Amino acid sequence: MDAQKVDMFIMSNAKFFETHHVATIRDRLLAMDDSKWALISTIQFKDPTTILIISILACGLGIDRFMIGDTGIGVGKLLTCGGFYIWTIVDWFMIQSATREKNMQLLQPHLY
Repeated sequence: MDAQKVDMFIMSNAKFFETHHVATIRDRLLAMDDSKWALISTIQFKDPTTILIISILACGLGIDRFMIGDTGIGVGKLLTCGGFYIWTIVDWFMIQSATREKNMQLLQPHLY
């Protein structure tokens, strides 16, 4: 794939992934066919900052986990009021990383 397209993708989407994944994504994109560019450029990633804000505002409802696709954990948080708010507080520190990992899982099938 064209290096200019890859660099543009990395610059506009780097915040959606963990830092240690960005170099791997760049290498995989450079080795990829141009025919997959249209598919990759249309993937909608979840914004970790938005998910964090929702996690803070919705507290123990589990909406943050539902949004990133962790339905089981979302139901658990909903039924236990965020694990009696302990789970909620832990998620405030971990939800951004979990969102970035989910974004990587979303992109990974298209990289290989």
